[in-house]
Amino acid sequence: MTKSLLLLLTLLLPLAAQSQFDYDRHVAFDNSLTRGSYYESLGSSVAPSELELDRLKIPVEENHSVTPPNSLRLKWRSKTGGDWSMILYARPRYTTSGFSGKNIFVWCYAPEGLSAAASPRIYLIDSERVGTPTILLMGSLANLPPRKWVRLRLPFDSFVGQVNSTRKRHFDPSKLDRITLVQGLDDGESHTLYLDDIEIADDPPASPHAPSTPAGLTARGYDRHIDLSWTPVTDPALQYYKIYRSIDGQPYSPIGIQRNDRCRYEDFLGANGKTASYKVTAVDVNSNESPPSTEVQASTRELTDDELLTMVQEASFRYYWEGAHANAGMAIEILPGDKNLVAVGSSGFGIMALVVGVDRGFITREQCAERVLKIVRFLAQADRFHGAWPHFLDGRTGKVNPYFGPYDDGGDLVETAFLMQGLLVARQYFNHDTAEEKEIGDTVTGFWKTVEWDWYRKGPDANFLYWHWSPDHGFYLHHPLIGWNETMIVYLLAIASPTHAIPASMFQSGFASQSDFAVRYRQDWGRTTQGDHYTNGNTYYGRKLDVGVGNGGELFFTHYSFLGFDPRGKRDRYTNYFQNNRNIALIAHSYAMDNPLQFVGYGDDTWGRSAGVNSEGGRSLPSDDNGTITCTAALASFPYTPVESMKALKHYYRDLGGELWGIYGFRDGFNQTKNWFEDVNMGLNQAPIAIMIENHRSGLIWKEFMSNPEIQPALDAIGFVKDESGHALSGQPATPQQSVSGSEAENQP
Repeated sequence: MTKSLLLLLTLLLPLAAQSQFDYDRHVAFDNSLTRGSYYESLGSSVAPSELELDRLKIPVEENHSVTPPNSLRLKWRSKTGGDWSMILYARPRYTTSGFSGKNIFVWCYAPEGLSAAASPRIYLIDSERVGTPTILLMGSLANLPPRKWVRLRLPFDSFVGQVNSTRKRHFDPSKLDRITLVQGLDDGESHTLYLDDIEIADDPPASPHAPSTPAGLTARGYDRHIDLSWTPVTDPALQYYKIYRSIDGQPYSPIGIQRNDRCRYEDFLGANGKTASYKVTAVDVNSNESPPSTEVQASTRELTDDELLTMVQEASFRYYWEGAHANAGMAIEILPGDKNLVAVGSSGFGIMALVVGVDRGFITREQCAERVLKIVRFLAQADRFHGAWPHFLDGRTGKVNPYFGPYDDGGDLVETAFLMQGLLVARQYFNHDTAEEKEIGDTVTGFWKTVEWDWYRKGPDANFLYWHWSPDHGFYLHHPLIGWNETMIVYLLAIASPTHAIPASMFQSGFASQSDFAVRYRQDWGRTTQGDHYTNGNTYYGRKLDVGVGNGGELFFTHYSFLGFDPRGKRDRYTNYFQNNRNIALIAHSYAMDNPLQFVGYGDDTWGRSAGVNSEGGRSLPSDDNGTITCTAALASFPYTPVESMKALKHYYRDLGGELWGIYGFRDGFNQTKNWFEDVNMGLNQAPIAIMIENHRSGLIWKEFMSNPEIQPALDAIGFVKDESGHALSGQPATPQQSVSGSEAENQP
């Protein structure tokens, strides 16, 4: 929609420039990732009134928008005795910061015009379930003119009823949770209203000056999409970039926007052999739009399987390169989300992804060394608790962020192990005779020597390591590390420690414990006796499972401890973990093929249950399954299931890429039954894709981690022995070298 069609009435005051426009604190809706219907909505009607719905949700309009490519279409008929309502949930926000502003702004477009008498009514509800009175959506405006976008301004203090409430609680705009539109007067007429760019903001005087034109625009063609990038515009009033496209010499039209804190956009064309030209503009908070950038052009082309793998690795790598915290250099927990919530374990994964980036030529060795040096210098000043870092750090200060609650204010041994795994990879990789690489090696070695793994035993005679310790609450959380799960790497590193090692026997008494306490622990979370003694022995979909609770658990169990630890060609008394992991992945694949709950999409090329946004339990079991596929589940399983994982990759990209592919590669997850695609990425989920694809292709990260001199002696002490029968995909686990004991001597932690 061109600027000339945007009618700004004097009544409808614009947003003003602020010191820095924080997108997540102001934007409640910009566009829908999915076609057809907007997932974050819920509508209903009572006859004889009518309300257009798609899957009980508000339909998406693709022909009219302020922030392309779409808007929301509200179409209704209000009749006597009937009713209708439409709830718009404020866009999911993974941040602790609330909305900021004195008004709610809504862009509206009425094809036939709309009078105040025919206007829907609106009320708001915050996250504490406190609501406002109901007022006219059009406020004091008498009419919406036909076929023109108008920006409605509704001050929060205008949500006043004719009578007062008996309650003392008041609506909190910063906690806005839902916007509800309801039937107005029963005029019996059919009306249509398009809604777009819903914001919460103040209204100081406007600035007439447009932002600078984006510079440095480049375009690069891939199999089905064009990747655009540009130099950021440094304007504190910048709100978003607008992307324009021309195909086959046709006039340019807007196809999308990109929020102000990103300078990359993925245009999914859906086929190879297409050529497109692009321009980008910058739009500020007052809707001032810059002149367009210089034109660039690119074409899609069919990629080989190897090129597809590289494409996916590079996009996933960007989460840790382009999306990292500016001060700490470390990974953010979730994007979009709290920009200062640095995730310790995710950052360990990210360091390994950065190493992949060097080896694949995405960045230079010098660039990566500079970034890793920034990370280790930050970590050296960050909070530690007997050598262990917390789960989350404030990226500005290095102080612990007790994100999960007041008892989450100390050391997290699992996240520390994930980080240490990555740091040890970096120590081995950056071994050149330069000041930067020497500092990396020396600093990592210092960290390695000062993690007090033995402190987290909670006593010299304890059989288990414990997850958390707090200087204020001690071992209050009392969470022992008992497998099968993602915590194997904790025991491996604790046993390998050069200064604070635990006895190698604790792998058996702790992680693989068969004590009564450990059995109860597994039964409590697994709700089954299958695998409750660590060993399993049952067959699922024709695959025998040596180790694992139930049918193996979430697929990240087979990833997080094995990003650096190479399970090939070896086994302990229980299993060959490479083959066991392969069986867990194949069981997950077979579960999707079986699809007992008949979810849309599940099958040979759509599989993988694991931790992620909206995944609920994450196991391949009906009790956990809500129809959500987490992309990392199949893609980080490449070393175990290269054929099945490649089918998933091609389907996710070529068939679902329009909704699923973003600037950091595949989005976190999707649910085709609900028409839901989550527009976020998680630090824990992007790196395993890049790392495990690389381990499948070259074994790089496995090689670097295993080259640490402390690792092999630790494995020897645990009882790992050579086992070539299970290292190849066609191999079968060997007969155990040693029988498994029935139980440990002690049954208490």
